[in-house]
Amino acid sequence: MLAFDSSLPPPHEETVKKPPHGNESYIALVWRRMKRSWTGMMGLILVGLLIIMAVFADFFAPMDPKATDVGFAPPQAISFHDKDGNFVFQPRVYALADSEELDPVTFQPIVGPDYDNPRHLGFFVKGADYKLFGLIAANRHFFGSTDGEPVHFLGTDKFGRDVLSRAIIGSRISLVIALTVVFIVTLVGTTVGMVSGYFGGTFDVWVQRFVELVLAFPQLPLYLALTSLIPVTAPTNVFLAFVIVVMSALGWAQMSREVRGKTLALARIDYVRAAMAVGATDRRIIFQHIFPNVMSHVIVSVTLHIPSVVLLESFLGFLGFAVKPPLISWGLMLQDTANYSVIGTYPWILAPVGFVLVTVFAFNALGDGLRDAVDPY
Repeated sequence: MLAFDSSLPPPHEETVKKPPHGNESYIALVWRRMKRSWTGMMGLILVGLLIIMAVFADFFAPMDPKATDVGFAPPQAISFHDKDGNFVFQPRVYALADSEELDPVTFQPIVGPDYDNPRHLGFFVKGADYKLFGLIAANRHFFGSTDGEPVHFLGTDKFGRDVLSRAIIGSRISLVIALTVVFIVTLVGTTVGMVSGYFGGTFDVWVQRFVELVLAFPQLPLYLALTSLIPVTAPTNVFLAFVIVVMSALGWAQMSREVRGKTLALARIDYVRAAMAVGATDRRIIFQHIFPNVMSHVIVSVTLHIPSVVLLESFLGFLGFAVKPPLISWGLMLQDTANYSVIGTYPWILAPVGFVLVTVFAFNALGDGLRDAVDPY
């Protein structure tokens, strides 16, 4: 007689293997795919750091962005050595001072580091007063001089203002403009595209002719013409709001065209026709059945559209048509680079370009990673 091994499954039962990740939701599936893209994760981390820097800009800025010092002072390098060359644990910077020696060509005093008066650095130091979120009075800064002396890690501009502090504060205005414009563009473009693609017919024809008219406008001359209509004496908030409206008015058309194409395909799917057959309202079909299916495309378009708005704001600010003082933005800071001789003599004033490049790379990398994660194919 044959012995029966109880450890083996009965011959009539089949072993069913469970999927390695179980029943995942759509968001969990997208996140799992997103984690496989190192560029997408890098972009996500950089975008998170940029948003944190913009929200707490006053805390991360080592100096008062409006305080003046020596005009066009070069960056101060962080050193771990004293004047004798010995290694020290506390980082420090050495301010520039005029020496007794004269330049044999210009007969001007030679400027060099002042090793006798080091400025020690530390974290969470006291500095310029500010209001966190405009409400909470504070004077602590993430990094700076422990004795309150001015330090300029990226040098100063022509008025002696700290470039690093102004770039950090300027990230708030630049990102607010970009995020606000993209929000308005997404809201208007998605709504118009879904409604136009869903109803179709004559309504769709007239809407698309209007969209084509908006797309036919040469954007750059129109930007310059519209922003030049604002009087110079207009309040800063009014000028900023007008710039946001102008950018949004010309940016929604392309988004609506993309969403319309998605909607035309979704409106013919069985579950949408079934909803129509049971008497669902047009509003419910658009926002309950079509909108969730175009969200993946909209999210990717948003992350890819933000860099273009950042570049546009920087370009218009460079020309003097985006932000007016006392507000600070990356484009406004780049106005000092209009002269080639200034760039050649004081190259550190190009520092805002680095912030723009990092922002553009971060959102592009995030958008590229999201595009791969939400693509079912």
